[in-house]
Amino acid sequence: MDIGNPIDFTGRAVIVTGGTKGIGAVIAETFLAVGARVLVCGRNDPPALPSAGGRTAHFRAADVRDPAAAAGLVDAAVARFGRLDVLVNNAGGSPDADAATVSPRFVEKVVALNLLAPFYAAQAANRVMQSQNDGGSVINIGSVSAHTPQPGTAAYTAAKAGLLGLTRALALEWAPKVRVNHITAGLIRTESAASAYGEDGGAAMADVIPMGRMAVPDDVARACLFLACGLAPYVSGTDLAVHGGGEVPARFLAAKGGTGPAGR
Repeated sequence: MDIGNPIDFTGRAVIVTGGTKGIGAVIAETFLAVGARVLVCGRNDPPALPSAGGRTAHFRAADVRDPAAAAGLVDAAVARFGRLDVLVNNAGGSPDADAATVSPRFVEKVVALNLLAPFYAAQAANRVMQSQNDGGSVINIGSVSAHTPQPGTAAYTAAKAGLLGLTRALALEWAPKVRVNHITAGLIRTESAASAYGEDGGAAMADVIPMGRMAVPDDVARACLFLACGLAPYVSGTDLAVHGGGEVPARFLAAKGGTGPAGR
């Protein structure tokens, strides 16, 4: 069977929310490199835009927590590209906070960014994709926190768990035209997050990850490309774990004197 080049995105249009920096920028660059036209968004104008393959992403200022702004982002993509094939809901995150004392405003903002914003953007994208002969793909970037909460992440964990449930619900409702999938991202080494992982920038964390290293943004970007491309036409409602095998259980580390499975 000849499937041609399943990762050729020439003529395809992609939106990456939060795509001006960090993981989102690398996702945008990955799609650009395989021929896609890409629109990224953020709340502020970036100093530079993602570029690859001789193409540069387009930018629209948008706070996707606002339903009208999320819809406007999709409308802008269709006006510029004439279609929309892939939406990557990447914007998200939260600083740590004590669940006992955190303010209602903080909780609302975290839930809005990590759960409501992907919902709003997906709704707008679905309206376009359902009208296209070949539909489209929505990819939600989640977190291991949805499965294994960490101290200080109660609001974030709840929102990300909701995002996983939302993914499965939308996959049921929007098939067969629109595929909706979820990526469970593990610990990811980025320049902005390095300080949060300790003085060594997270190097010691490799001991608790079976693959022996933290993820890098490219690992998540390649997973997005797979879920969106012609290699995954029957994949929908799935949770693709990009976490290097998870984390070695604390009881195992304690028994082994703090070293990982390979004695690192």
